[in-house]
Parts: sequence; C-alpha cells; structure tokens
Amino acid sequence: MTTASAPAAAVPAPPTKSLTAWLLDLVIWGGVAALLLYSFDAVNLENLPQLFAGSDTVNNFVGELLRPDFANWRLFVAKMWETIQIALWGTFLAVFLGVPMGLAAARNIAPVWVVQPVRWIMNLLRSIPDLVIGLLFVVAVGLGPLAGVLAIALNTAGVLAKLFSEAVESIDKGPVEGVRATGASKLHEIMWGVIPQVAPLWTSFALYRFESNSRSATVLGLIGAGGIGQVLFDSMNAFDFRDVSAIVIIVVIAVTLIDLLSQAMRKRLL
Repeated sequence: MTTASAPAAAVPAPPTKSLTAWLLDLVIWGGVAALLLYSFDAVNLENLPQLFAGSDTVNNFVGELLRPDFANWRLFVAKMWETIQIALWGTFLAVFLGVPMGLAAARNIAPVWVVQPVRWIMNLLRSIPDLVIGLLFVVAVGLGPLAGVLAIALNTAGVLAKLFSEAVESIDKGPVEGVRATGASKLHEIMWGVIPQVAPLWTSFALYRFESNSRSATVLGLIGAGGIGQVLFDSMNAFDFRDVSAIVIIVVIAVTLIDLLSQAMRKRLL
C-alpha cells in the first residue's frame, strides 16, 4: 500500500524592508556620516599625521616611557593602594545610596509621585562629571582622599540607582504576588519578593562600577583628591617620563587584578 507523499513545506520568503524603513535608515546613518564629516575640522583630525612625524620631542618621550624607573616603587604602590581604597569606599557609599533610590525609582513598586523626583535626582547625579564634583568637595573638605571618596560616591550613586531600578522593573511578578497573598506588608514584599531576585544582578553592577571607579579615582588624584593621580600629575609636570611609565604600569597591573577578581566573583553570582 502506497501513501501519497506529503507536500514539501513551503520555504518562507526572506524578510524585506519597506521603502519607509529604508529611507529612515538612510536618513539616520546618512546623518551620522554627515555629522562626522562636518566635525572633521572641529576636532583637528587634519593634524593627526603630526603624531607620526618623528620629531625629537616625540622620540624622547617614547624613549623615556620605554625605560620605566621603579626606584620609588614603594611610594607608587602605596598611592595605588590608596586609590583602590578611595574607589572601594566610594562604591560602598554609592551602593548604600543607590539601593533606596533604585527601589524608589522603579515604576512597578513605587508610586509615580515618588518615581519622578527620584529620577530627577538620579539624572542630576549622573550628569555632573565626577571631576567637577571632586573639585567642589576639594573646596569643601580640603585636599585628600575624602574628596575623592565623596565625588565617586555621588556620581556612582546616580548610575547604580538607574541600573538597580531597571533590574527591579524587569523582575518576575509571581514571587511578589505570592508574598502579597499572605497578607504581608509592602516592605515584606520588597524584602522577600524583590530583593532575592535582583540581589545577584545588583552585586554584579556594583562590582563593575568598582572596576570603573578604580580608574576614575586615578584621574581624581589630578585635582588633589588623593591617590596615585597626584603623583602621576607631579611626574608629568616635572617631565619625569620614566616615573610616569612606572606609574602607568602599576596602575595597569592593579586594574587588571581588580578586573580578574571581579570577573571571578560575578561568575559565582550569575
């Protein structure tokens, strides 16, 4: 007994874009290209060949950088450790501030009359560069690591609060509704329905920001906010490029070790 073979499945047609979509893409990417061309002179890209002109100044600079001087390595390591401590405390305070702001800015658990003002505060903290905040704190509390800690804390708090709120808005509603069904209060819903879902992601965000803050704290030292940045700035002003090279190497090693440690911790959490 023979059976009729089933008809071959029709091959779906490849996806196509409408003329409107093509025109929109052309406008967007054409606009980006036009903006790049328009900005060519504004950023002095025509002077780029001077970087490879082989002048005596450049040759001397490169030659000094290739011969790092580690005679003061104890000072450099001590200042790098101070920089890491600035980043650590700044990140800790940022998490301390970011958690309540992140919860208050989440539209699925907070009323709109709370969400909007908190989001304005978050935007304000993120929009002001940490260098500017650092200068304000240098004036307020004086030169030293405290100004760097406070600058990192405020700027990072705005960033983490936004990330924390977005994580809360993407949670599964089931556990929250289950806690609510027991007659629990709003605080218990957050403690037992929200926090367990977002805690690993929040920790990952905080670790990532700690990595970034380790680099930011180095730059804050340039304005007198403590850490190795001040030593780097002094060496640059003295044209002691061998010390500059040694400092850069120590910074790279420290940041690399922090990145590796952070990656290992994230893998255990996610």
